[in-house]
Parts: sequence; C-alpha cells; structure tokens
Amino acid sequence: MDGDYIIGGAFSIHYNMLPVKHNYTTKPEPLSCTGRIEPRELRFSRAMIFAIQEINNSTKLLPGIRLGYQIHDSCASIPMAVKVAFQLSSGLDSVFYTSDNCSQSGMVMAVVGESASGQSIAMSRIIGSFNVPQVSHFATCACLSNKHQYPSFLRTIPSDQFQADALAKLVKQFGWTWIGAVRSDSDYGNNGMASFLNAAQKEGICVEYSESFYRYHPLTRIKRVANVIRRSTAVVVVAFVSFADMKVLLEEMSLGPSPPRQWIGSESWVTHPDMLKFTFCSGAVGFGIPRSTIPGLRGFLLDLSPSKVTASPILTEFWEDAFNCRLEKSSSMDKSACNGSEDIHTLQSPYTDTSQLRITNMVYKAAYAIAHAIHDAVCQEIDSKTQCDKLTRIESKQILTELKKVNFSQNGYNVSFDANGDPVAMYELVNWQKGKSGSLEMVTVGYYDASRPKGQEFHIYQNLTWMEDRTEVPVSVCTDSCPPGTHKVLQKGKPICCFDCVPCPEGEISNTTDSRNCLVCPKEFWPNAERDTCLPKPVEFLSYNEFLGIILATFSVGGACLAVITATVFFRHRTSAIVRANNSELSFLLLFSLTLCFLCSLTFIGAPSEWSCMLRHTVFGITFVLCISCVLGKTLVVLMAFKATLPGRNAMKWFGPPQQKMTVVSFTFIQVLICTVWLILNPPFPIKNLSTYKDRIILECALGSAIGFWAVLSYIGLLAVFCFVLAVLARKLPDNFNEAKFITFSMLIFCAVWITFIPAYVTSPGKFTVAVEIFAILASSFGLILCIFAPKCFIIVFKPEKNTKKHLMTRRNF
Repeated sequence: MDGDYIIGGAFSIHYNMLPVKHNYTTKPEPLSCTGRIEPRELRFSRAMIFAIQEINNSTKLLPGIRLGYQIHDSCASIPMAVKVAFQLSSGLDSVFYTSDNCSQSGMVMAVVGESASGQSIAMSRIIGSFNVPQVSHFATCACLSNKHQYPSFLRTIPSDQFQADALAKLVKQFGWTWIGAVRSDSDYGNNGMASFLNAAQKEGICVEYSESFYRYHPLTRIKRVANVIRRSTAVVVVAFVSFADMKVLLEEMSLGPSPPRQWIGSESWVTHPDMLKFTFCSGAVGFGIPRSTIPGLRGFLLDLSPSKVTASPILTEFWEDAFNCRLEKSSSMDKSACNGSEDIHTLQSPYTDTSQLRITNMVYKAAYAIAHAIHDAVCQEIDSKTQCDKLTRIESKQILTELKKVNFSQNGYNVSFDANGDPVAMYELVNWQKGKSGSLEMVTVGYYDASRPKGQEFHIYQNLTWMEDRTEVPVSVCTDSCPPGTHKVLQKGKPICCFDCVPCPEGEISNTTDSRNCLVCPKEFWPNAERDTCLPKPVEFLSYNEFLGIILATFSVGGACLAVITATVFFRHRTSAIVRANNSELSFLLLFSLTLCFLCSLTFIGAPSEWSCMLRHTVFGITFVLCISCVLGKTLVVLMAFKATLPGRNAMKWFGPPQQKMTVVSFTFIQVLICTVWLILNPPFPIKNLSTYKDRIILECALGSAIGFWAVLSYIGLLAVFCFVLAVLARKLPDNFNEAKFITFSMLIFCAVWITFIPAYVTSPGKFTVAVEIFAILASSFGLILCIFAPKCFIIVFKPEKNTKKHLMTRRNF
C-alpha cells in the first residue's frame, strides 16, 4: 500500500525456498518460496497492516499523514532475507538512478522484522549500511545487542541473553544439575545456547551433551541428534531451537520409542500452537512473551471477503490451504473449486487464534514505535495542536535517532528501548498441560521479571505438570545428592556434577547436602555416628559409679577395715607374748601406715582436681615409705635381736625403741622432702587427655615433673629392696617364730607387684592407668598385711595355747 511514508515488513510466511540451480550458462531463476503457508506468520503480517490502518485513522498520531507499507516473505531463509533487504533499501524498480537523490528512491523509513535472528542479522548488515532502522518482533539473538555491528537494529522482544539467564535459573530452581542441550545450528541457536551454557556453568549445572542441527541438514544428522537424546542419562533437555527446526526434530523423535524426557524450551517453539500436537512432550516448560489483547484485531483478521482474498496471492494461497479448495483465479488444478460455503469464522487455525497474542503484540508495538518516531520527526505542537508536514523530507537516520528515544504506552503496554535497542525483559512461564479434552494446552503458571532484585525474578503461582503428566518434579542429576556425613569426590574425567559420595574422615563432619569438604570437629568434640554433627566428647575417668571403681573402692575400704581389725586384735592382746615379742610399737605404726595405704587409693577414684592430683601421688609415696620403714625397722630388730644373743655382743643398745622410731622418721622424712620439692617446683595437675582416644576425653592427672614421680617410686623401691635383702639374710635365724620369714614373703610380693606395675602403668590407656596404680597399691598392701600379720592373728585368735613365752622360747619349727 502506498503512503506518504513507507514502512517495510519482512516475515517468514513460508518456511521453505525453492532450490536454485546454477549451471552458469543461463540466468538463474529468481528466488521464490514454496511449501505451505505458516498461518501464524501470516497473522503477524496482517497485524502490521492492522496497526498501520489504526495509525492512519488516528487523530493524535501522525494526523493528516498516511503511512504505506511493503511486506515481503523471506521464506525463513537467509538468501531470501538478503534479497528482501536490498528490495527494501532500493525499491522494486529495475532501474539504476544516477542522480543525487538515488538513495531515496523507493527506500522505506524503517523495517518491521524479521521473525528469526539469522534472517534479521543478514538484513541488518545490509540496511544498516543505509542507516535504515530495523525493529524486530521475534529476533532474540543476544548478538544483535551489539551496536557496533548492528547499529540500526532494535527490537520489541527481549534479548536471548535474558532468556538464557532465565532458563539457567529455571533449571537451577528445580534442582536439575545434569541436562542435555540441543540448539538450532543458526545464529539464534548457537548464540542463545552459548549464553545459556555460560549462565548454567555459573549455576553449577552440567551438560551431558550439546547437539546442533538445522532443518535442511541431511536426515542422518537429525536422526543422530534424536538418538543422542534417547540414549542419554539426562532426563531434562533444554532446547534452544527455532520453531521450524524443533518441528523437524520432534517429528523424528516421534518415529521411535524414547524414554520420557522433560523438555525445557525457548520462546521460539514452546509457545507455538502447532507444537502442541506432539503429545509426548507433555509437561514441557519454557518462557513466552506475556499474553496480550489487541482490540479489533480479531475482527480485522476475520474480515476476508472473496474479493480481498483473490486480490492477494498470499491470502489466496492461505485460503486454499485452509479450506482445501481452489479459487477461480488460482492456477492450482489439483483441488476442487470453492463453493462459497467456506466460513473463516469456523476455521481452527493459528491465523484465527487470538486467545494468546504474544509475538503478535510485538509486531503491533514495533509498528507503533516506528510511527511515533516518524511523528516526532515531522510533527510539532503548535498552540496545543499537533501539526504534521507530510512534505517534510526526512532521512531514515533521523527516524533511527527518534526511535531510540521513544517512550509511550499502547493498549497498556509500555514501549521503550535501552542503549542496546532492547526492551525490559519480562516473560511468562508456560507449561504444557493436558486439558479436559485430553489435548495439550499452554498454561501460564508464573512469570519472570528481569527488572526485579536478584533472586526474586521468579514468581510461580500455579502447580506445574511434568513429563508423563506427573505431579512431582522429575530428577535429573548425574549423581544423587551426597547426604550430610559425606562429601563429594569428583569422578576422574567427568563433569563436576558427576561425583562419588565418600564418608567424611574420622573426626570430621559435613552438615549440608552435597558438601564439597568435611569440617574438622573442635578438639573437645567428636562426630556422631552419621558424621553430620559434632557432639561433645564423653568425659571418661575412674568413677565411683562404674563397676571397676566400685570394686577397687570396696577392696580399698575393706583393706583399711582389715588393718583396723588387726590393730584392734593386737591392742586387746598387747600383753600377750606374741605381740610383745614382735615389737608392738612398730606393729601398730605399720598397721596405721597400711590403713593409710589402703585409704590413699580412694584419692585415685573420681574426677581429678588440683588437690586430688597433688594428694594422690604424695600421700601414696609418703604412706608407703612409712610402711616400708616400719617393715625395715622390724627386720632390723630381728637381726639385732639375734646378734644380741651372741656372747660379747651388745648390739641391741644401739637399736633400741628410740633408735627404731628415729629410723622410721628419718626414712619417711626423706620421702616427705622429695614430695615437697616436687610439689613446689612442678606439682601434678589435672588435664584433659585428648590424644589417647580420639572419640573421648580422659580426665587424668599429669605428673607435672616426671622426675619427681619416678624419684618417689625409686625411693620406695630402694627401701623395699633393702628390706627384702635384710629379710632374706634373717629368714633362717634360729627362732621358734622368726618374723623375718614373713617379711621376706611380704617384700617378695611387694617387689613383684611394683616391678610388673611399671610396664603395665606405661602401656595402660586412660582410666586403666589409674586402675593399675590402685591395683598395685592394694596388692602390695594386702601382701604386707597378710604375710606379716595374718599368722600372728591366727595364733592369737585360734591358737592361744601357743601365745606364751615358753612356747616362743622353745627351739622348734613353728
């Protein structure tokens, strides 16, 4: 249609182009389209005409000026798009203009189109050279935002960069980390998929395969891609594919059985109504341009009288395809003639379907954007009235400048462009669900707004249906998530999403799913059995509440009671011969020291404290030296008593009761001195032993000074050996009741116990170290009291007739 200013249009009304044979001997045939008309693309072109008619009838926008249009079919092919670009740039005249204004002959002010990115790129490189603005309604390739390469390109549909980011976030939202990817082998698919893969990598998503194809590729290539999808382990397939290419792929997929796949689609095909016939894609999810309404458009689309149809070859072809009949002026003879009963109002076709106007609204906004740019270039506000001069000569470069600045609202939809010529990104989340009739329907379940704060772009307000009409979200991972208590170890040569779940090492935990590393528990904590929580280590010490502690305490108290009972027996029979003959004072002092020896073992039971740690070793050392000193005194008494009976010997005067007491005090004082020095310089102290056992804490007493501890033990051992040697020397002295024999046995037991104590003490772990020490104390104490005092008590209680001086003086074996 002619007009004061012409707007160009380019749409993929056909999806195939006749092949051109080049024999280089004759002029090639002109490029031409073939195949069936794409009804939705026809609707796009008719929506542009509708918008121009609305503008021409408007009294506010371009009043008094009539817009015309040139709309071309690019056949969804780049060669035809190039031809269309040249036609829009220079007109259809087959004449060369040599005058200065040749650039204006037939040139359009701006172009609406193309529907695909590949064709749009080809057109933009040509018409961009003439600064002709191009406003696309459906070319989404992110590459077109590059103003250095495409300075005159703008669009009313968001860039694929936004869609790629949204798709990656969508995949991440539902926990899919293992996906397949297919794309059109075109600028649209390759650039879109590159953007998606980059965004997916940032989200930690792995791609099992990434395949490309094009509808004109050999069938073997299409089959190979279909087989890759069938054999893959990834359940989710992200398809950044144009509608025409996706149609070819899904037709091939439908020919053979395939495991269920969750399809995630780009806007190009997932909102195309013709794709809903592929029922095995039920549950597909993708993004679509928001639905809209255009008042009056449906009536305009259905207003096709026979005269209008026959006046247009495109409409004639559409009519004949839709009703499968032949119009009078048509050259097609393989169909019966139309009888006039055909009613377009009853036609079920994407052309007549205005229930979900998405891309159509983008065409509508593109036409209005160009009209506003022309208006701003040729119209002025004078006295609150708009006056436009249709004779104003304007360059397409002016229109480009004005287009970049437009900001208006049409039917409630805002139209503006950023510095890259892109609009604000807003998508609907579309889900293919089965309707009541059993057929697939596109249901809007949410939206994505790129202008919202990060992390809040999604808003899903309706339940989704997934593949095979499932209600639960399908799982698509290379490896199931690692539960807490394990960490991920990557499998060699595979993507980061493929890993093994390895239990955390000893002493470490992981408290999150899919943990990359395990955390070391603090020193006083240890993992639970599941290794997902650090729990305080159980504290262990020899307690009165446990069986071992009760047994040792019982023997300790029992030994003390035995010493007290023995002392009581001796006290009640203190005037008897056997008590008096065996140095009663030293005997009572020995029994007192044995009582302390038994009781000092109680300081080793219970939780260690500063006082108990200092007392247990020092009291033990002093009481045992007191005990051994008494035994040593008794041994010396036996030896001196025998020496005193020999003629000319007066040894007993040098070892009477005062000297005996002084000997005991002297030996004991040396041990007291050693213990005092030990306590002053580096006393024992309580510690938490974290090294013996990894999973529990041992409360024990550190020796402080190991030298002090071993000095105490060495001094006890020295006295015990000395006492043992003297007792051995006195064991065969002639006497009816030679106490040296019993002292020999007691010292033999004592030395044996403490010699075996040393390796047992060093090697015993934890609380058993304390138990070994208590056992050594009790065993040596019982050895002393039983060997030295048991025979005497037996005679006193059960053999009183032998408890006489006469009997003791008789030289015979006891």
